[in-house]
Amino acid sequence: MEGEIEQILGTWILFTVDIQPACLGLYCGKTLLFKNGSTEIYGECGVCPRGQRTNAQKYCQPCTESPELYDWLYLGFMAMLPLVLHWFFIEWYSGKKSSSALFQHITALFECSMAAIITLLVSDPVGVLYIRSCRVLMLSDWYTMLYNPSPDYVTTVHCTHEAVYPLYTIVFIYYAFCLVLMMLLRPLLVKKIACGLGKSDRFKSIYAALYFFPILTVLQAVGGGLLYYAFPYIILVLSLVTLAVYMSASEIENCYDLLVRKKRLIVLFSHWLLHAYGIISISRVDKLEQDLPLLALVPTPALFYLFTAKFTEPSRILSEGANGH
Repeated sequence: MEGEIEQILGTWILFTVDIQPACLGLYCGKTLLFKNGSTEIYGECGVCPRGQRTNAQKYCQPCTESPELYDWLYLGFMAMLPLVLHWFFIEWYSGKKSSSALFQHITALFECSMAAIITLLVSDPVGVLYIRSCRVLMLSDWYTMLYNPSPDYVTTVHCTHEAVYPLYTIVFIYYAFCLVLMMLLRPLLVKKIACGLGKSDRFKSIYAALYFFPILTVLQAVGGGLLYYAFPYIILVLSLVTLAVYMSASEIENCYDLLVRKKRLIVLFSHWLLHAYGIISISRVDKLEQDLPLLALVPTPALFYLFTAKFTEPSRILSEGANGH
């Protein structure tokens, strides 16, 4: 008799779940309230908890997948932005005769590296250099706040949640740790070793960071989804432009001009790494035997510049520009 009652009760529960109204909206889902064996009871349609997203049946499911290679490359790009800006402003404000630039570069690298490690350690699962994520399916996954349904055109059902967990919020956490570590370490270092600079110039690279960190935060908040799909092309275009500008400004017209200073080689190899990063991000290395040969294109822009520099004569253009012609 008890077995029959349990069977009838289970059938009634399943029937009750089945007749619940379907979820409206693209990102609204039903949260699991109770599970006993094969019996599952779901709540009303609404927002999914953090770390979950809706599936095709409109049920909230935990994010248990590992990030794809492209996801890691995106996170790497967002992590490189503050580091590159740190290096740029350190070089800009240190001056040619300052011996503190190298130590500040190393400190900035240490700050960003430690911030990245701490961010991974505090992310779910806590304490390991690993994260679990939900797969990005389309651009709208980054902007769930734009897809809250209004069934009666009056009341809005708020279903905003991080469908791309944790690719959206983890960047903010990383920037926060970068800022904290910079404020703890950089002022002490600059005060100790930046003796060749005036008192007003010593901390300008730090002041610059206080400007570009809010800008990067707003950029991620507003354009995170667009950056996710566009960052490989942004890397390629910017690395090509900056390499051409640097080589022309340094009046590099042949291989000897390139090899005469170690700094020029460092800049060249850094741009080659960015070229390779962009190529790998675009190809995603889906077919290894077909995509790896594309890396042979990495030196092509620099070689093209050296072969064609004699026709454009960058040094003559720069001298004419300085003279106002």
